[in-house]
Order: sequence, then structure tokens, then C-alpha cells
Amino acid sequence: MIEVKQLDDGDPMVFEVRVEEANSASQHEVKLSREDHERLAPAVEPDHLVEASFRFLLDREPKEQILSAFELPVIERYFGAYEDEIPRYL
Repeated sequence: MIEVKQLDDGDPMVFEVRVEEANSASQHEVKLSREDHERLAPAVEPDHLVEASFRFLLDREPKEQILSAFELPVIERYFGAYEDEIPRYL
């Protein structure tokens, strides 16, 4: 289960993400600038983009390997296909 809670509506927007699997959970802080939101998924609510991004990440690595705090575009540095593939997760 992925739970996304928006903490700040500024620029960047700040989200708390909790990922629960089996008997364990992880917590993450994610920042998303309005510019990156417009570039990646302008027709989708920001919290949905964050959730979809976590589904993308979880398909590639365990929750324990996801950074505890990061800006959403950093995903592209680790997974170059992120921008091309994220529409499939939305």
C-alpha cells in the first residue's frame, strides 16, 4: 500500500509517502516543483504523480532502497526511462 499525504502546497510541494508491505513500512519525504509537475504530468493531480512514481520505483527496487528524502526528478538519474515510462503508471 502506498499512502501519499501533501504536507506543503508551496513550490516545491512537499509530500510524505508511506509504503507498507507485509509486516514492514517505510516513510519518505518527496519534493515536487510546479515546473516538474507540469513537465511530467500536467493533467494529473500532484499526489497521483507521486504515487505513480512510487509504483514505478517499487517495480524496480525494494522500498528499503528508496531514498528517505528526495526531489522527484532525481528518479531520472537512477532510472533513465522514468520520464518515458511514468505515463503507464498514471
